[in-house]
Amino acid sequence: MHFFFVPTSSSSSPSPANTSSFSLLFLAPSQIPDNLCKFSAKINIGTHGISGQSFLMHPPCSSKSTSLCAVVDRSSSGVSSQQKELTSEGGESNTEGVLVVRRPLLENSDKESSEEEGRKYPARIDAGLSNIAKKMPIFEPERSESSSSSSAAAAARAQEKPLAVNLDLSLYRAKVLARNFRYKDAEKILEKCIAYWPEDGRPYVALGKILSKQSKLAEARIVYEKGCQATQGENAYIWQCWAVLEKKLGNVRRARELFDAATVADKKHVAAWHGWANLEIKQGNISKARNLLAKGLKFCGRNEYIYQTLALLEAKAGRYEQARYLFKQATISNSKSCASWLAWAQLEIQQERYPAARKLFERAVQASPKNRFAWHVWGVFEAGVGNVERGRKLLKIGHALNPRDPVLLQSLGLLEYKHSSANLARALLRRASELDPRHQPVWIAWGWMEWKEGNTTTARELYQRALSIDANTESAARCLQAWGVLEQRAGNLSAARRLFRSSLNINSQSYVTWMTWAQLEEDQGDSERAEEIRNLYFQQRTEVVDDASWVTGFLDIIDPALDTVKRLLNFGQSNDNTRLTTTLKNMGGAKDSQSNQQPESSMGREDTETGSGFKLDAFLREKLSLDPLKLDVNLDSKRLERFTRGRINDGD
Repeated sequence: MHFFFVPTSSSSSPSPANTSSFSLLFLAPSQIPDNLCKFSAKINIGTHGISGQSFLMHPPCSSKSTSLCAVVDRSSSGVSSQQKELTSEGGESNTEGVLVVRRPLLENSDKESSEEEGRKYPARIDAGLSNIAKKMPIFEPERSESSSSSSAAAAARAQEKPLAVNLDLSLYRAKVLARNFRYKDAEKILEKCIAYWPEDGRPYVALGKILSKQSKLAEARIVYEKGCQATQGENAYIWQCWAVLEKKLGNVRRARELFDAATVADKKHVAAWHGWANLEIKQGNISKARNLLAKGLKFCGRNEYIYQTLALLEAKAGRYEQARYLFKQATISNSKSCASWLAWAQLEIQQERYPAARKLFERAVQASPKNRFAWHVWGVFEAGVGNVERGRKLLKIGHALNPRDPVLLQSLGLLEYKHSSANLARALLRRASELDPRHQPVWIAWGWMEWKEGNTTTARELYQRALSIDANTESAARCLQAWGVLEQRAGNLSAARRLFRSSLNINSQSYVTWMTWAQLEEDQGDSERAEEIRNLYFQQRTEVVDDASWVTGFLDIIDPALDTVKRLLNFGQSNDNTRLTTTLKNMGGAKDSQSNQQPESSMGREDTETGSGFKLDAFLREKLSLDPLKLDVNLDSKRLERFTRGRINDGD
């Protein structure tokens, strides 16, 4: 083949406004005109009016070579629609079989030339581009660095993602498993939920709570942190749960930051405001707590838990009428809030208004018939005022409705120990420890009972078992204090001092521990050391300053004229459980003092009738389908017989 540079336009007048174009013509040797082989072509190349450069080409005319014809066009149109044809000597057109390669057309090219070129060679270019496109991998922004095989695997995983309804089903199943203490199975389900739905915050919250129940606090913190990152910090529930975890670990400053983040993510998240306020109350910042609770009412509307906490603050400050008003607002906000009725009842118990307290307990069980706190607190109250049979019955009702709750059996065991037999109490406490082996108060109560029975070795083992669960909780502080008393009575004074010191390292505000330690030194004749310990308590205790002027005008702010009632969350019943601990401790008095106790007074029996028309037995039959005559705790007879033989009694 031969190639030549040949002009494509007959126009010889260049136009500065247009660029030159050229065509490449590949000709076979037989198609080369003779006159093109007899001269050297002078070619001028220039664009946009710029003077071109000339060069000469002497193409060979051999039959084995290829000739290239270049055409330089300076016509006014830029791309001429008339091509200079290569003709033979006879003047006939001879353009068949010629491959023409053109420079890309300009935007102002006429439509005729475009259509003409489109008819000549679109097929080969389109086919080539199609083949290239088929070989190109699909671009995925999130996995652009992965290979085509990994992209295919990712696409397959996306196709296998379950429907969204499976998330709700999986969360419910994990909740049921955790309720039955099958934590490992629940964790696996929640991890799958996080893998499939990383943007949903509910699996992170559920998994973190399950890990916290197992005292895996570091792992729970990691889960919450990943959840906040996956949800881009927009899920207030994760922030709030993380803050509660840090509060439990004693990281007060970090907890404040996380509560603040929760309120920023959602200012209507009432749990964040309420939890933050409780943190400030524990730190003695009452004014700050009131301010946070007021913001909670402002942004979230009427909420029974905020009203309840405000009422408890008023009761603690001795402003009982304001406290009753706030409790009333709490029950108006949500008449089904059992916690509000129970907290109000405890206020009336403190004021020794027992008939009013019983009416409130009745309203509590009517609001939430299966609530374990309602039956528990009511039963402990009745036993504490001398109505032992009624208290026992109420605790058994609570256990029948909540057979997996260890606290009810714990209280029932202490009640039986005080008024019945130690063997039955052991069986009940053992059953409670089997229901929840990580519930510290059960082991502490059991150890205290064994110490009272003279089984000091067994008591030490049970105390040690309680501390092995978690040695940094308030329950652990109470356990160390009780163990210290045991060692003091046994004559191990150095061990008792170490235990008292360890208890105060956990809870430095415990008046009982400080005074018990001071009494130990007093009994040893070291009055100066005892006085020094008392002074240390008064120096380090947290002063709680409550300004009564805050009430002025505030009751008008939280008037019932606020926005619609919003029932957001069902939480915060820990306040009742905390207050219950002291009552339970008072109820389970020393065994050796039973001889000095007087029998139940007739006044106590008469006080059980409140005049409200509430019939307990009828309520059990109609609302709960329970037979009042069949409320005994179902204990294994063999296990009870084993405890009766006194396997633990031989431990001393």
